Amino acid sequence: MATADDLRRMALALEGTIETMHQEQLAFMVVRTFVTLAPDGLSAHFKFTAAEQAAKCQAMPEAFSAIDNAWGRQGWTNAVLDKLSDADLEAALKAAWSDALPKKLPPRPPVQLY
Repeated sequence: MATADDLRRMALALEGTIETMHQEQLAFMVVRTFVTLAPDGLSAHFKFTAAEQAAKCQAMPEAFSAIDNAWGRQGWTNAVLDKLSDADLEAALKAAWSDALPKKLPPRPPVQLY
């Protein structure tokens, strides 16, 4: 059974992740927000690809459900934390995090050798 503390710890362990606030909720982002934690700490919203959202909702309907609005059609998915094992939570975080990474790395500054 996963908790809000588990989500926060696991999300911040993912490289480049920062914690911020988004509409009165804790949010975790790299370039884009990939998960938010509800103020009550009982649920979270993950940003999945359409395929990942469909797979999660089909495999674990008691834990995952697409948000019933335009955000849900963009991949935002509600998760009930106490219905997730630590492994399920970690897999969901990694899936959402990897999709939020930049598709192209920024150019490196020139290196001055002398």
